[in-house]
Amino acid sequence: MIHETHPESSDAPTATTTTPATPFGAPSAAVERRIAIVEAAMRVFTEHAFHEASFELVARAADLPVKTVSDEFTHWNGLVLATVDLWVGRRTRPLLPLARTHGTIALLRAIVAANAAEPALMRLLSATVNVAATPGHPLAPLLHDQWQQFYRLIHSSLAQDVELGREPDTMQPARGAEQLIALYEGLQLQSMVRRDMDVVESFDRAITRLRAGWGSVYVPPSWDLELV
Repeated sequence: MIHETHPESSDAPTATTTTPATPFGAPSAAVERRIAIVEAAMRVFTEHAFHEASFELVARAADLPVKTVSDEFTHWNGLVLATVDLWVGRRTRPLLPLARTHGTIALLRAIVAANAAEPALMRLLSATVNVAATPGHPLAPLLHDQWQQFYRLIHSSLAQDVELGREPDTMQPARGAEQLIALYEGLQLQSMVRRDMDVVESFDRAITRLRAGWGSVYVPPSWDLELV
């Protein structure tokens, strides 16, 4: 019992206070149910390919009727996006302070290591790239926004690294973010189909080469197009 009321004597003040049955800040039953459904979707995407996932599989994983799941998420796209949001948040939020204390590369390396230990999230994100690239798909703009947020995070973090002297001022943060994300995403994509690949070691090696280039003044290429 969260609280208990006591009858007052007849000569007591008539004003009363009402204590909420649910403590302030506690999630409601509806919120808890939605989180449980999204967590069930995470388990489904861990065990099944993206195109095989369905309301039925999520309902089974959540031990709920299919109608309960579809009432909470009337569109499959909404459940996919909610799953990505929750999963990415849980994966990256504890690691974000590394960008401030140790730099952008330390942050991305920690995410790569976490993804290597539990690769299902990266598989889901890779699958949604196809959706994001499909013209006119209703989920595409939202996925674009998520990617842009990630790019802005890396961009601003690299700019801070330059200000603090962690990275050389010959590196433009906007270009550095493009290159760093290309390595981060490309190596993880390779690791999903090259099972013998140590993606963290490959990341370390590639980053060492990349940072060596950042320390040099950029010289635009002069391609001999007749030979290409």
